[in-house]
Amino acid sequence: MSIIKEHIIQPIKDCWSLIVGLKVTGKYFCKPLITVHYPRQVIDDENLSTYGGHVELIGKPKDPAMPKCISCMMCVTNCPSKCLKLVKQKAPKLTPEQEKAMAEAQEKGEKVVKPKAPKNPAKFMYDYTLCSLCGTCIDNCPAKSLKFSNNIYWVATSRKEMKIDLLARLKEQATKLSVSAPKTEAKPAAAEKEA
Repeated sequence: MSIIKEHIIQPIKDCWSLIVGLKVTGKYFCKPLITVHYPRQVIDDENLSTYGGHVELIGKPKDPAMPKCISCMMCVTNCPSKCLKLVKQKAPKLTPEQEKAMAEAQEKGEKVVKPKAPKNPAKFMYDYTLCSLCGTCIDNCPAKSLKFSNNIYWVATSRKEMKIDLLARLKEQATKLSVSAPKTEAKPAAAEKEA
């Protein structure tokens, strides 16, 4: 009996992982290829939703060139790679006349409200060479102003090109959107009024 176990049952047990592996291989062997042979083939827009490129800002719905960012610094604070650098805007400086008017108002006992700094950032830099694409900055943004880009064809030839000014990139994207957006004409409505 020990000879049967040694020569028949033990080799079957040893080959079991090979049989399981061949089963998985056979299952995927008959399925169609997923690979896209670029440049002969191009990925369709349906598959781009799962791609996560570098981080970029999201513009406001009414003004796409203005970021949703409120300069709370949550993205910078939570980034483990320290690849984001955000500079808040400073409050506008008062002119001597405004300062004089505020001082007079304070002397009279009136409540004086100093101008506050705008919430949108003055500068927002992103170093793609340091980024680990973990998405922590996106997850921790309370204004939901960051996202991964879907540009699969972005190429950089030097490290300097991988240091991206996110505000400039957002403005560039907004101008491309405004140029490519179709312009509505009021001519048909005027023709209807005449008829």
